[in-house]
Amino acid sequence: MERKTALKRTSLYVSGTNPVNMIQAGFYNEDCMVFDLEDSVPATEKDAARLLVYHMIRDHRPAGKYILIRVNGIYSEWIDEDLEAAVRARPDAIRIPKVEYPEEVTMIAQKISRIEEEAGIEVGSTELWCNIESYMGVFNAYEIATASDRVVALALGAEDFTASMRSQRTKEGAEIFYARNAVLMACRKAGVEAVDAVFSDINDLEGLKRDTALTKNLGFDGKTVVHPRQIDVVNSFFTPSAKEIRYAKRVLEAVEEGKRQSKGAVTLDGSMIDKPMELRALTTLAQARAAGIPV
Repeated sequence: MERKTALKRTSLYVSGTNPVNMIQAGFYNEDCMVFDLEDSVPATEKDAARLLVYHMIRDHRPAGKYILIRVNGIYSEWIDEDLEAAVRARPDAIRIPKVEYPEEVTMIAQKISRIEEEAGIEVGSTELWCNIESYMGVFNAYEIATASDRVVALALGAEDFTASMRSQRTKEGAEIFYARNAVLMACRKAGVEAVDAVFSDINDLEGLKRDTALTKNLGFDGKTVVHPRQIDVVNSFFTPSAKEIRYAKRVLEAVEEGKRQSKGAVTLDGSMIDKPMELRALTTLAQARAAGIPV
């Protein structure tokens, strides 16, 4: 089985009803492909989409991608059949929509364990991403993130979240600022990755740049996208620039030189280097290496 990328900068939704789009998506630059069985699939086509996605991943898995399947809702009539097919398809992870309580994660994880055991798949190997899409999900984000060892990421869903809050979704994003921070802090405390919400206007690339700059500066690890033209824009913000890499290397070199000279305080370009700066430099170089940039 083709192994997944370590990067999670971009997660592209691909409808489970469109085999052409599913094949094409493998040639774009997204890190994660999310084969969708939920919102993009009409009720009359759920069975067909499930079968199509299963065979796509089993027989035509795109190389070098982290592969997910977004199943239908936890309490939907399709969830059990979705999980049976999804686990047996052997994606890297299953993306669970509209998670609100840790008990829901536990229930899904137990079902996955049973399917893995029956299918001869290593129990615990199927990871989980939990979509946080309501005020209750935000409120319980940390408990959700730590409900199972399978959980490796939380992903904010802005449209459903704002609906649950009776607020209006805007491009500026003030209405989701608290939710972004709450989910992000829960992820950091739990040690899982934080994936930001979709910027839904696929034609407004300048707006996407502003939104992604905020996302990056807040500290998210990546962002969900809904159209191929958004991929390279988002990737550019989550890939360290040559200038950032050079500065990170200089910070670490200064720290090492300070240790060799037994200095209690280290400066670079007239500024003190503290532990957070050292950690940021290490993170920058790790991100560069993951993106295949020699450092």
